[in-house]
Amino acid sequence: MKKVLITGGSGLVGKRITTHLETKGHEVAWLSRSPDKYRQKSFFWDVDAMKIDENAIEWADTIIHLAGEGVAESRWTAKRKQAILHSRTHSTQLLADTISRSKEKPSTFVAASAVGIYGSDTADTQINEGSLAGNDFLAQVVSAWENETQKLEGLGLRTVILRIGIVLSESGGALMEMLKPPIAAPLGSGNQWMSWIQIEDLARMFVFATESEGVTGVFNAVGPQPVTNRNLTENAAKKIRKPFVSIGVPGFILKIILGEMAQIVLGGSKVSSKKIEAAGFKFRYPTLEEALDKTFLKGGGSD
Repeated sequence: MKKVLITGGSGLVGKRITTHLETKGHEVAWLSRSPDKYRQKSFFWDVDAMKIDENAIEWADTIIHLAGEGVAESRWTAKRKQAILHSRTHSTQLLADTISRSKEKPSTFVAASAVGIYGSDTADTQINEGSLAGNDFLAQVVSAWENETQKLEGLGLRTVILRIGIVLSESGGALMEMLKPPIAAPLGSGNQWMSWIQIEDLARMFVFATESEGVTGVFNAVGPQPVTNRNLTENAAKKIRKPFVSIGVPGFILKIILGEMAQIVLGGSKVSSKKIEAAGFKFRYPTLEEALDKTFLKGGGSD
């Protein structure tokens, strides 16, 4: 069994990963600015001050790195953009620098990334891990984030990068934001692709990457069947018995409300999961129907 240190462990995905790991007998600790706040075993770190309890690194066999400012929490001012970038790159730098001088080093580093690296809108093109990076703001952020993560390979750690798509969860995230209005509707044309993954499958994928010693490199963390924004919104609305209208919310209105951040919902990518499946990962919720049933009808607890 492994000792797994998680950054961002108290977040939506981090809590699910923690549950799955502990169910399988692994020992889990979190990195936190307020380690005494949680019942979970925790160590101190402060990315802004570039400080960390070095005992955490020497304790861990594996590090799962999830930490980063939310990209959709407020408009992208220049200050907000800097926070989104630095929260990812500086946190990874802090971990790498600490690992480099630690006597006892972890053997594995599993890092979150995002399908946003491919660009905000790749139309109907089938995207895989070898596809070119985009050049918009989020693509640049994710590229810089991954560049920092790849430095861990130079320290001798088995490094896995999981590029996460739209996470389906009953507890928050993009799907619940889409369903907040009293009437559900597509965003923009509704024809943009949404590459989604049910949160339990995402948590299991991180566990798979942690446990599978032969797995290394970059993988898309998305389900096998991407759907359009219209399809996802309509089917999710049906599950919670919310009215749905097929007329999309005009893109120009979303741009007025959200500014540059509107690209997150108006664009999309059709991303392939074939590489992670070829590595041996098996989805429990491979179809949208199964994923939404798990999300809304059977509860979101781990299984």
